[in-house]
Amino acid sequence: MNDKLMLMIPGPTPVPEQALLALAKHPIGHRSGEFAPIMAECTENLKWLHQTQNDVLMLTASGTGAMEAGIINFLSPGDRILVGCNGKFGDRWAEVGEAYGLNVEKITAEWGKPLDPEQFREQLEADKEKQIKAVIVTHSETSTGVLNDLETINRHVKAHAEALIIVDTVTSMGAVNVPVDEWGLDVVGSGSQKGYMIPPGLGFVSVSAKAWEAYKTAKLPRYYLDLGKYRKDAAKNSTPFTPPVNMIVALQTTLRMMKAEGLENIFARHTRQMNATRAAVKAMSLPLFAPDSAASPAITAVAPVQVEAEKIRSILKKKFDIAMAGGQDHLKGKIFRIGHLGFVSDRDILSAIASLEAALIELGYDAFTPGAGVAAAASVFAQR
Repeated sequence: MNDKLMLMIPGPTPVPEQALLALAKHPIGHRSGEFAPIMAECTENLKWLHQTQNDVLMLTASGTGAMEAGIINFLSPGDRILVGCNGKFGDRWAEVGEAYGLNVEKITAEWGKPLDPEQFREQLEADKEKQIKAVIVTHSETSTGVLNDLETINRHVKAHAEALIIVDTVTSMGAVNVPVDEWGLDVVGSGSQKGYMIPPGLGFVSVSAKAWEAYKTAKLPRYYLDLGKYRKDAAKNSTPFTPPVNMIVALQTTLRMMKAEGLENIFARHTRQMNATRAAVKAMSLPLFAPDSAASPAITAVAPVQVEAEKIRSILKKKFDIAMAGGQDHLKGKIFRIGHLGFVSDRDILSAIASLEAALIELGYDAFTPGAGVAAAASVFAQR
């Protein structure tokens, strides 16, 4: 059936009809009186979502662009930084640092395992001369479905006092509690195609007062991603360069939807769907890639051993029009990832699990009782 694709990937995520209709509107001028109040409302609601009074700036960029901006605006060539690497995106931020001539030191963990906060503590406490200028952490590691212990790592950074903490919240913002002001997070990057429930194209960067002080002396090259330009124009409810106007109109719509649902309800929904998905996977006797203690409410990664991950994905796509994500880099063909992020309902989870069961049966996988996955998920939902 055409036009029935169901996205169960960690991004892009499904887009609600209200946002699709906003995207279909005739564009308006980005320097017009009509656009300014939309920009003002979005900025205020972005601060609500980030739980901050800091600047939250909008860029025409992906999550990677937002994170690159969050790195290059506050550092200088040769600065020493710590980067947590336990997946594709932690590795990416290390690569960005190396590309800009920063002195990158990696704190690593095996893919599928969380970063160890103690390793950060040891490195930071050993830095008696306060040479470490930033610590970069991926909160929800999209490639593996691991949620890193940002709160504890951040406490160690705060004890250091000098280093900034720069956080990738691309798949945690709008799914997991990220209290920017309460925790004192300096730079927080995210992207529109995840918890924000709109297509790819906008990046967001939250910047603390401490980070703006670092900006004054930072010497890495920047132009389009110069956040000072965005801050200056945001104060006038504008942007320094032409933005995707209709995307911002759609963002206005989805932020209103999020406010109506409320932060606690949003977080509870994502946790409930994570629990239902993980219970279903266990009931089907499929190994989970990330441990329960470090599971991301945005993505569940599955590591099948008796059946091929890519064959499962292929049947789901061809027979049921359901897209699930594959593994990246050395995990390609070894895992598949189920997204439960953004505009996803409990019904979507049940549909995806039922279809996954059908795909496993077709592939001759008989290590579970048909219906066990759906029953396990339904049991979690019944506890509401």
